[in-house]
Amino acid sequence: MTKFSDLKLDPKVLSAIADAGYETPTPIQAGAIPPALEGKDVLGIAQTGTGKTASFTLPMITLLAKGRARARMPRSLVLCPTRELAAQVAENFDIYAKNTKLTKALLIGGVSFGEQDKLIDRGVDVLIATPGRLLDHFERGKLLLNGVQIMVVDEADRMLDMGFIPDIERIFQLTPFTRQTLFFSATMAPEIERITNTFLHAPARIEVARQATTSETITQRLIALTPTRRDQAAKQKRELLRAIITSEGEACTNAIIFCNRKTEVDIVAKSLKTHGFDAAPIHGDLDQSQRMRTLDGFRDGSLRFLVASDVAARGLDIPAVSHVFNFDVPSHAEDYVHRIGRTGRAGRLGTAYTIATPADDKYLSAIEALVKQPIPRVDAPEGFEVSEAAQRPPREREEERGARGGRSRARGGRDRDRGERAPKEAAVAAAPIIEPVAEPLVEAPRREERREERHEERRDDRREDRREDRREDRRERGYRRDRDNGPVVVGMGDHVPDFILRSFRPSAPAVEPEDSEVGEA
Repeated sequence: MTKFSDLKLDPKVLSAIADAGYETPTPIQAGAIPPALEGKDVLGIAQTGTGKTASFTLPMITLLAKGRARARMPRSLVLCPTRELAAQVAENFDIYAKNTKLTKALLIGGVSFGEQDKLIDRGVDVLIATPGRLLDHFERGKLLLNGVQIMVVDEADRMLDMGFIPDIERIFQLTPFTRQTLFFSATMAPEIERITNTFLHAPARIEVARQATTSETITQRLIALTPTRRDQAAKQKRELLRAIITSEGEACTNAIIFCNRKTEVDIVAKSLKTHGFDAAPIHGDLDQSQRMRTLDGFRDGSLRFLVASDVAARGLDIPAVSHVFNFDVPSHAEDYVHRIGRTGRAGRLGTAYTIATPADDKYLSAIEALVKQPIPRVDAPEGFEVSEAAQRPPREREEERGARGGRSRARGGRDRDRGERAPKEAAVAAAPIIEPVAEPLVEAPRREERREERHEERRDDRREDRREDRREDRRERGYRRDRDNGPVVVGMGDHVPDFILRSFRPSAPAVEPEDSEVGEA
């Protein structure tokens, strides 16, 4: 069996690895580190949670041991799709490079430019960044990329999903042609393959698992829920989620709950809090400081449930996650692999639940086609029943309008349908409605119909009056003549200045002087 000591790493790096408690490299590490140390380009394909971060961090530290950083010119560059993943790579670098003098800088959004500029001005060996913030610094003239010797692209398929591929291509063009490139991804979409063919030179391809496969340490379960009402599907799913968590009991020490939309993340987190579960949301709209506090609380165990969008699905290394719940079935099949990959890491066992409705059938088919196996179906927890509140229809809009209309008429007869003051006749006709006299329910729709008919008749009358007024206007403007100045100019209105309507004739010829001599002269 291969050990880290067999991989020709720097002794200082080996010492840091031993201090971290690692002895045996993972398959992706054993396959990618040797060609990387030889200076070759590497294309690594492996499922999430297999140790890709160490696959490029360890050889990078060894190769950069010799040399010195210059101001504004980093010697290596690591690109990550999200702030959380970039921060995690920075933490791994600190662990493995603690016995060296290498420096790093982390360029992510949500942090002031001033502190980042200071680090870049001093000179850094390793620059870890998200594409957007990196280009911001470059366009401000604070960063030069022509000194990059090693370039790493991590989670390339996630870069594609987030629309970073044009930025990645531009960054590649800003770096030297002689750089060494380490490219890692869990899947190989055609667009990613095009980039690797363009910017990588005879790469060593390391594929340790079939593309988009799920780990065998994860127990997958699918619970199908058929909502009694379509407009109450989300509420019924939240009740089922709480029932699953309760049925798991102490086995569910902590969990990540994934939703497709940011608004749904906030709603689910608030619902869990209301019912006594320790939960907090995390998504892209939150401040970076709040996101980091939430992640730190989840890592140290002070927070039990993390409700997240797919921003947390990629690359977060939280080894002790016992459960993953897909509150929503992901619309992209690859996201399912990355979501459930948050559990069952580093040889631990994990459980992944997915709640699906009939509307999710097409997404489930795509997921099962990608992972090449069906997701096992299980029944809902024993004794689970949808509550009456979740089966009741939401408050009818017509009833709300009726209640608001009754109150407004009692306050002075404002007609809500037209948005204007109702006439006295309508107020008198509506007066019996507010009296506490029981009337047949069938009369209300009839009154509404009669009121609508009256409104339509009034609207038609007003439209006809306006048409007649316009005809009279055109008739007066078009055919009225001014006695002195001829027809009125069309389009100028009735207030045309006099000087515009006057005609300018040449003046009469001057009278010859009577003196003949003057005339001859």
